[in-house]
Amino acid sequence: MTSRIENVRELVARTRYVVLGFDGPICRLFSGPSATALARAQRDRLTEAGLGPVPTEEERGPAGPCRDLTAAAGRHPGSEAVARLDAWLTRAELEAVRTAMPTAYADPLIHTWAAVGASLAVATGTSARAVTSYLDARGLTHCFAPYIFGRAPDQGTLSPRPAALALALDAMGAAPDASLMIGGTPADHAAAHRAGVRFLGYARHPARARALREAGVPERCVTDSLEPLLRALRDAA
Repeated sequence: MTSRIENVRELVARTRYVVLGFDGPICRLFSGPSATALARAQRDRLTEAGLGPVPTEEERGPAGPCRDLTAAAGRHPGSEAVARLDAWLTRAELEAVRTAMPTAYADPLIHTWAAVGASLAVATGTSARAVTSYLDARGLTHCFAPYIFGRAPDQGTLSPRPAALALALDAMGAAPDASLMIGGTPADHAAAHRAGVRFLGYARHPARARALREAGVPERCVTDSLEPLLRALRDAA
């Protein structure tokens, strides 16, 4: 634990721009069973629409309802079938927002980081509408606006995390050496690596932590709680 706390303190001291994933670091949008069921339903719809095949190894990652959709969008840009499936998934996400569980310590961490002058953004594969709906309900939108980058086909951003993260960093004018991404999946880590920014992995479950470590995230950069980060931030304020 000591090495993790020391790492978190270093991250806080060097960070002026913070990009968070949504499902995981900010809230628990879907439970494991509901996420799996929705992903299966999404895959069935993709198959029925002729938008297969099954994702490639590069596209695979931990189960998530938006993964197959963004993969299909990459293979079939501008497809009306993809747009219809995106609308279906967005409705499911907006419904899930109503019962989404806040990640422990996420709300005070966000408020505190914004209060000390950091620029915050969200970069996620979840619908931007669903993200904004959740942030509005929690009184957090002002901490991020206008830097909320999710799935938004009308804005041409129905794309994987690397594009969302790049959009967030560009919009903030963020210097890579002063930036941090907090994410919960290997895809988040890969996006941060491509962008040249530091990464802190949030993994509430051992299986998620193992997936991050297997993707190359050092153990000292994986945490099962945001509390050490909040404590380090308050100590530095």
